[in-house]
Amino acid sequence: MKRFSLFLMLSAAAVCQAQNDSVSSHRIAGGMTTEQTWALNEIVVTGTRNPVDVRQLPMTVTVIDRETLTKQHQTSILPTVMQQVPGLFITSRGMMGYGASTGAAGGINLRGVSGGAGQMLVLIDGHPQYQGIYGHPLSDSYQTLIAGRVEVLRGPASVIYGSNAMGGVINIVTRPMFFEGGSTTQVNVGAGSYGTVQAEASNSTAFGGRFKTTVAGQYNRSDNHRPNMGFEQYGGMLKLDYDINNVWSARVSGNITHWNASNPGTESQPKLENDQYITRGEVSAMLSNHYGRTSGALSVYSNFGRHKINDGYNPFDPDPRNTVPQTDLFRSKDAVSGVSVYQSAQLFYGNRTTVGFDYQHIYGRAYYTDRQTDSLVTTQKRLVQSSHSHADEVAGYVDFRQELLSWLSFDAGLRYDHHSVAGSEWVPQVGVVARPESTSEIKAMVSKGFRNATPKEMYLYKSANDELEPERLWNYELSWHQRLEDGFVYGINAYYIKGDNMIQTVTVGGTPKNINTGEIENWGVETDLRYPVNQYFDVMCTASYLHMKNKVIASPESSAYVGVDFHKDKWAATLGLQRVENLYTEVGANETKENFSLLNATVNYAVNEMVTLWARGENLLAQKYEINAGYPMPRATFMGGVNVKF
Repeated sequence: MKRFSLFLMLSAAAVCQAQNDSVSSHRIAGGMTTEQTWALNEIVVTGTRNPVDVRQLPMTVTVIDRETLTKQHQTSILPTVMQQVPGLFITSRGMMGYGASTGAAGGINLRGVSGGAGQMLVLIDGHPQYQGIYGHPLSDSYQTLIAGRVEVLRGPASVIYGSNAMGGVINIVTRPMFFEGGSTTQVNVGAGSYGTVQAEASNSTAFGGRFKTTVAGQYNRSDNHRPNMGFEQYGGMLKLDYDINNVWSARVSGNITHWNASNPGTESQPKLENDQYITRGEVSAMLSNHYGRTSGALSVYSNFGRHKINDGYNPFDPDPRNTVPQTDLFRSKDAVSGVSVYQSAQLFYGNRTTVGFDYQHIYGRAYYTDRQTDSLVTTQKRLVQSSHSHADEVAGYVDFRQELLSWLSFDAGLRYDHHSVAGSEWVPQVGVVARPESTSEIKAMVSKGFRNATPKEMYLYKSANDELEPERLWNYELSWHQRLEDGFVYGINAYYIKGDNMIQTVTVGGTPKNINTGEIENWGVETDLRYPVNQYFDVMCTASYLHMKNKVIASPESSAYVGVDFHKDKWAATLGLQRVENLYTEVGANETKENFSLLNATVNYAVNEMVTLWARGENLLAQKYEINAGYPMPRATFMGGVNVKF
């Protein structure tokens, strides 16, 4: 199946064009049929902060609604996001839970740019979510429980979101309320292989159309498929919306999750007591306005975490120092807090200009405590590895979008970003969108992304270097998107990425040191299509091909996903096949690649209007494969449960 994904992309494009040639030219006023209305009015907020029709944006954005996120009954958004977004790959090591620290999974990689290195940014309602000391996402925080929809912007988004958005962003838009009054409650519970249990309850209530609340809680746990690999999680969310009047609205939201995860080590180097106890939370408040020609918002937010990690021991290690339990624990506290304000206005016909200001305070403290007494450990070794740091980031940006002709629009953005340690950075982007007809767009985009060094890279461990400069890259992208009268939607895009100043750890004078020496040079092709075959079947597929000059772990050279949805009467089912080729699990002298195909299925049966029974099977072909080197993935697994809504 070599070059499977590239073949699929070219085939999809050919099929779509043939379909286009055979479609009648029937239109209604405005250039679209009534069946096209939904696809042509897909409003997104990622990329500009203010709501905008995705057709007007020069960048590529994938939108995943809550129905898609929940139909497979996944507790995390990440498995579904990986299926829906070409070029995106997320590492895993077990049936449930990604974990943290060494041996963790949940790395988010897009086009060969890694979230594990802090180069991919996850947002909740536009606010950054990452570990303040290490700079990477905490993937067990990104729960389906909180998500109303997910928007993924492929390529740099640093003009709007600053550091860490150099490879793209995943924006989790929290659950909204759509009805004017009343209340709805939903309970979903399930159980399955390896002692896995998942449970979720939520309630949404609207009072008179102005005040709306959403509250939810969850509990998840699994033994997973290897000894000493248990995972347990519990958390919840609260969201309050109030429409002050027809112009102003206010929102307060928050979520918190705690999880305990155990890392069993690799098969060749097993570990005992390698346990993590992690708490992550997020709170925000927003005041927004919606006038006729202008709209904007002021928000304050804080993303915070507390971590306690036992590095464990290997009783079979030839070095006797590694065969005894740890006497102390690694601890860290961090917070990424800030203020964001923007206002978007139509200055003249065909124009939309957005001006924004961001302030961010990044705090982190790492230290060790005695396992028995909980007192601070202050040995020389631990003093070298301990850190208490903070940084401030201030930025202003402008995004200018103008309709030049009825079929041509132009977009340009510029950000000035000042970091209290790394210094200042100018970040430009420019793009054009041409619409040869009302149902298609050609987009061209040039954008810059950057990432400031993390406190870990500057201050922690022997490799620390407080003179690191920001990482930088340029992205060049060309894409084509089309929607046909019968609901067939497809897109294909090509990109080239060139980056330098990448931070790497090298040996200098016999000592490891972080320096700006790495490079990125990647190019690739991505495609996605969706086709409603008839009233019972829908088909979607995504595929990508990636060429990397310098190989990156957890970035497959080619991948594809084909999903078929069936819905008739009380039955609904999803069958999905994922193919991954040349996934690098190790690079360098011990380069290792994996190829595998995963078949997953979910079946739902509506007993009545309130009760739905569901079952899910994953890796139904019982493939033997690894995503993280040394961590074999489980063979076929099964879950079943019931969803009650009233």
